[in-house]
Amino acid sequence: MAVLENLEPKKVFQFFEEICQIPHGTFDMDRISDYCAKFAKDRGLRYIQDEVKNVIIFKPGTAGYEDSEPVILQGHMDMVCEKTPDSDHDFKKDPLDLYIEDGYIRARNTTLGGDDGIAVAMAMALLDSDDIPHPPIEAVFTVDEETGMGGAIGVDLSVLKGHKLINIDSEEEGILTTGCAGGIRITTEIPVTKEEKSGACVKLEIKGLKGGHSGAEIHEQRGNAHKLMGRLLHRISEEMDFRLADIKGGSKENVIAMDNTANIVVDGADAEKAVAVAAKMKAVYENEFMGDEPGLTVTAEVTGEGSYQVFDKASTDRIVAYLIINPYGVQGFSRKLEGLTESSINIGVMMTKEDVVETAYLMRSSVESLKQNMRIQIEEYAKLIGAKTTIDSEYPAWQYDPDSELRKVMEDVYKKLYGKAPEVFAVHAGLECGMFLGKRSDLDCVSMGPNMCDIHSFNEKLDIASTERTWNYLKAVLAALK
Repeated sequence: MAVLENLEPKKVFQFFEEICQIPHGTFDMDRISDYCAKFAKDRGLRYIQDEVKNVIIFKPGTAGYEDSEPVILQGHMDMVCEKTPDSDHDFKKDPLDLYIEDGYIRARNTTLGGDDGIAVAMAMALLDSDDIPHPPIEAVFTVDEETGMGGAIGVDLSVLKGHKLINIDSEEEGILTTGCAGGIRITTEIPVTKEEKSGACVKLEIKGLKGGHSGAEIHEQRGNAHKLMGRLLHRISEEMDFRLADIKGGSKENVIAMDNTANIVVDGADAEKAVAVAAKMKAVYENEFMGDEPGLTVTAEVTGEGSYQVFDKASTDRIVAYLIINPYGVQGFSRKLEGLTESSINIGVMMTKEDVVETAYLMRSSVESLKQNMRIQIEEYAKLIGAKTTIDSEYPAWQYDPDSELRKVMEDVYKKLYGKAPEVFAVHAGLECGMFLGKRSDLDCVSMGPNMCDIHSFNEKLDIASTERTWNYLKAVLAALK
């Protein structure tokens, strides 16, 4: 029996559960893209599956809406793949293990992919229906949104006739998103020189942090494991001489790093002192977070004694200094919209390669000049330690349009349904609308969605009742766009 079989709206949850059975992490798009294409083919709907695996499905308007302007419904097919440290889930082959708890849908020990599988499921439910009034629909399902927005970059929007675009990639019911930050993904390669050193190897681990979306949760001041590890290493350096052997952690540049592991080599007589420093720093962090990071663990373990390949002293000092001085977190709040994060920087990934330590960042801002200034900051920090920087991708901000016809219709429908006005807001997270508007400035975009919590983390959950209300709202909006 399907886990979501008895939930309403039945079709939405049916398609969502089907999506959850197909591996669809970012850059692993072939199977989910083929599923969407087959969905259209089985129903005799015209579709386009492009070279990068985006899928666009077309459906005529229902009776009375045949000559209406098409409405574009849009969501992305990929999900962020995160799991608990003890999970053996393989995102390349295993279906998500869904369960229902306290009115929410969750996936056992992993992310759920409600961001943005629920958008695809809602669009499919409309495309599959024969009794829901709607204008012609142009459903656009993009790939690889979570890292680089590759689908939005590659999609050909000239095939679309519609001008009104409803993006279903927001995570708060009752909020119409009408603007978002732009972003830059940048990597640094910090050079290291290696040598042999004899001594005791101590494994340092920081894990159990909440993590989360670097746009949606960055203002909550959640712990970043890379920054915490930098402080721990610096504190150890005040007590003893050591060399880094390797350092790694995090999963994606748009995810607040939940873990970092570093192996250091110290004189044998100093090994237990290093373990004691880690214990003291755990107490420091707990005092600072005041209960906001209840899962945080900081451990140090002596794993052996012998001769090891390590970074030399200059390379070790370089990495520690970089972790201490590089910026992280909110860099400024909006001067126009109270409470909106304007600019932020997230160091998401660290990994040790042959002769470099690589870091990956995502910086966001709704102000283009400030976005570029953060890029300059990272580049200048990197220069100080002889590191190389590379911009991996960049996307524009989506500016609020005071004359949006679509927003006005969606506001009116919301008032009729709920007797109150929706919130109209901009978000700090990046949305594909900005990329689409860069391709077609004539688009009128609004983003919406049901309540979701802790996206991009293994605590992610989707509100069932909110999903039903959002579905009913979407249907009412489509009926009003005649």
